[in-house]
Amino acid sequence: MTTPHRLARTAALAVLASTFLFGTAVAAPAATAAPTVQSTVAVKDVGKICYSELPSQAHDTLRLIQSGGPFPYPKDGTVFSNREGVLPKQGGGYYHEYTVKTPGSPDRGARRIVTGKTGGQEDYYTGDHYRSFDLVDHSC
Repeated sequence: MTTPHRLARTAALAVLASTFLFGTAVAAPAATAAPTVQSTVAVKDVGKICYSELPSQAHDTLRLIQSGGPFPYPKDGTVFSNREGVLPKQGGGYYHEYTVKTPGSPDRGARRIVTGKTGGQEDYYTGDHYRSFDLVDHSC
């Protein structure tokens, strides 16, 4: 999907929202020019998940991360750029991704752990290839 389509969809949603809230449609801005910066992407909600609720393969990945590897896939430990805008916005190089093995999958599958650079444990789990993330609560 190209940026002008996103703008048109956003404008249509704004008109629907104003109709619902105020009873009348408010003119939406024209979607004539594509923005040059993706800073308009809103951060989506990040859920939470207890460590005990993660699949066992995620536990294995987290242990490998804590011990520094070795990792089974060449892309493990590479920078995750957060292009989807789901995780909180941070500077480049802040997030790193690691594969969570998926039994029966012929490739890396869709499951990942993405870590942040904070002093504590900032680990996010996704089971749907970056569409959603849950912050791992290591205390439960």
